[in-house]
Amino acid sequence: MKKIQLSNKQITIFLHVLFWITVLILPLFFGNREGQYLKVGGLPASFFLVSGVICILLFYTNAYILYPKICNKRYWWLYLLCLVLLFAGFNYLKVFILKNWYPQIDIFGLNAPFIFAPTFFALLTSTAYRFIANRIQAEKMLRIGESEKLAMELKFLRSQINPHFLFNVLSSLVSLARKKSDRLEPSLILLSDMMRYMIYDSNDKKVSLESEVTYLESYIALQQLRFDDSVPINASLELDSSSDHLLIEPMLLIPFVENAFKHGTGWINGPAIKIHLRVESKILVFNVENRFNGTDTQKDTAGGIGLVNVKSRLNLLYPGRHQLTSSIERNTFIVHLRIQLQ
Repeated sequence: MKKIQLSNKQITIFLHVLFWITVLILPLFFGNREGQYLKVGGLPASFFLVSGVICILLFYTNAYILYPKICNKRYWWLYLLCLVLLFAGFNYLKVFILKNWYPQIDIFGLNAPFIFAPTFFALLTSTAYRFIANRIQAEKMLRIGESEKLAMELKFLRSQINPHFLFNVLSSLVSLARKKSDRLEPSLILLSDMMRYMIYDSNDKKVSLESEVTYLESYIALQQLRFDDSVPINASLELDSSSDHLLIEPMLLIPFVENAFKHGTGWINGPAIKIHLRVESKILVFNVENRFNGTDTQKDTAGGIGLVNVKSRLNLLYPGRHQLTSSIERNTFIVHLRIQLQ
């Protein structure tokens, strides 16, 4: 059986119709029969139906014509004047109907509240309805605007990753080429796999944590081919079966590793790099350490465009769901990251 899908507009129309049918019919259940006529209070039930239709016209005249056109800070006085005129005009219409259709009804006696009060409440509720509807629409547009802004910022941040990454990796390959190293070919194969991930997989909003870790492993392997044993690299990227369904923003972790190799190699006494990743109850724990030149702390702690980029992405994508800290201990730069994944 095919399910019927209703749009928001159709649901709104249905709710409005249901509400007004209830308003028109409900008073009839409290009426009492006098001879051949059903009365609600001292008024004929037929007049309550006519009055209800008048209130419906008043409601939508105010909510969809009057309020949207002139209810603003500049013309508020004109809007109030129009409300008074609407109130007077529609009540005059009721009095006219009563005098011509029900001349026996006492208009300004005990029946007056039942005649004039519905007009007032129709105006009041229509104004409140339009005000609330406008607020909801404004908040919705604000959320849409914020989402579009977020998408544009993320697109911009992602666009910065590829040139930065390529610059670092190509520098590594140039170094191997100058040495005429037999490691150049496997390095190019690793780079090919990484480029495939960057071009195709990283276009998705989220990728599997396993794919991101595989990418990190390829990058680390590429650097190991480059430095051989001259730079001790201690890498431990641990995933278990509980991590299979976890997703992460693509290319999020690589800047930390790039930064470690950028500032943890070169003219450094006893270079060493440690990279550890594990998952604990959907919480990703990622630690990166690298030794650096003790006279160049500012350069390392700044981290360049890569770390600035990833901090912005973390704030946009995981607000309140991540912890990022960095510290320096005995010429060792340490980054600690925790992310609550889903």
